[in-house]
Amino acid sequence: MMYDERFIGPMRAEIAQLGVAELKSAQAVDDALKGTKGTQLMVVNSMCGCAARNMRPAVAMALKHSVTPNHKFTVFAGNDVDATRQARAYFTGYAPSSPSIALLKDGKLVHMIERWQIEGRAAEEIAQDLTAAFDKHCAPAAV
Repeated sequence: MMYDERFIGPMRAEIAQLGVAELKSAQAVDDALKGTKGTQLMVVNSMCGCAARNMRPAVAMALKHSVTPNHKFTVFAGNDVDATRQARAYFTGYAPSSPSIALLKDGKLVHMIERWQIEGRAAEEIAQDLTAAFDKHCAPAAV
């Protein structure tokens, strides 16, 4: 069942306004993850109020950090069905989870934050986990 775009539009916009590219097809996911070098953030956005309402602000906070991924992408679980399925194919060893946040390097998963690590936690805590992953896996910006 797909969600009405009138309801999820603001949720999509909350991530897109951060400069995160929306991917709406399986081919777009492959082009993005196989076609870019460096670190890639993949946000699996979701309608879920109990977890996604803190995940989206956490991503916004984390992207203000001095070290961030080279590329930023998002899919919307429940609406971008093929894109979400394809994105999850890159999350080897993890069950489907939405919302979730993956950090990849050259298309290979290096860090995963699953729903159970998001739900019930403050955005600031989630952002701290994400920035720690950025510090570990992303090259600092050139000065």
